[in-house]
Amino acid sequence: MPTIVVNDIRLDYTDQGKGAVVILLHGLGSTKADWDEITPALENHFRVIAVDMRGHGESGKPKSAYGVELMASDIHQLMVQLQIKKASLVGFSMGGAVAFEFAFQYPEMANKLLILNSGPDFNDMGEFGAELLRVRNHELQHVGLPSLAKDISYRMFPEDHQLEIREVFEKRCAANDPNAYYHSFNTLMTWGMGERLHQIKHATIAIASDMDYTPVKDKQAWVDRMHQAELVVIKNSRHGVVMDQSEALNQVMLEFLSRNG
Repeated sequence: MPTIVVNDIRLDYTDQGKGAVVILLHGLGSTKADWDEITPALENHFRVIAVDMRGHGESGKPKSAYGVELMASDIHQLMVQLQIKKASLVGFSMGGAVAFEFAFQYPEMANKLLILNSGPDFNDMGEFGAELLRVRNHELQHVGLPSLAKDISYRMFPEDHQLEIREVFEKRCAANDPNAYYHSFNTLMTWGMGERLHQIKHATIAIASDMDYTPVKDKQAWVDRMHQAELVVIKNSRHGVVMDQSEALNQVMLEFLSRNG
């Protein structure tokens, strides 16, 4: 896998296919392997770059330098060094936050945005957000990351026929550096676009699983605040849409990325 040094850390990434650039941004506690079922369908049409973001996978794990803004800067530096002038950004969960921040900070370098089971305001999620902070930090401090990984994986893939992908994701999540996970999670939960969201004018598609943690209506509410955004609902899917409904997701992504304009 190629690597590159940005903002004093090493980023690990894959770079496949040719054409307009699409950058894939994974979720919290995961890696670029989130996209293993997505990349093959995209790389026949686009140049597809999947990145292990700071603190995750094979990329560098600094002691305390985390946050959505830093992750967006990492992607900017990656593009500069690879001489990529513009890319569409596909962000799953935490990756969606990074895509939003990138589009705001570097608007001329963002083409289209695809936001998967995510949102623009992790710091304004009401009771759900408060409970998420409480439970995850308690488990990290008192039980440990392997136990948290098991719980997260079961919530994402609870069906009997999902046992294989549940075990794969649990292993991936449990392999995280606990300090990197802690800082990535807590900085994410302080991040939000707020009124800045109105300034994002890129064509955007929000992809919402019908059984995600947050309801479809909440995603529709922020979609309605944007200039060029639409919502697509993937049925029979929970939070891990990139794994539990990859075929349906591929169809939506290819159609949107292939549109003119």
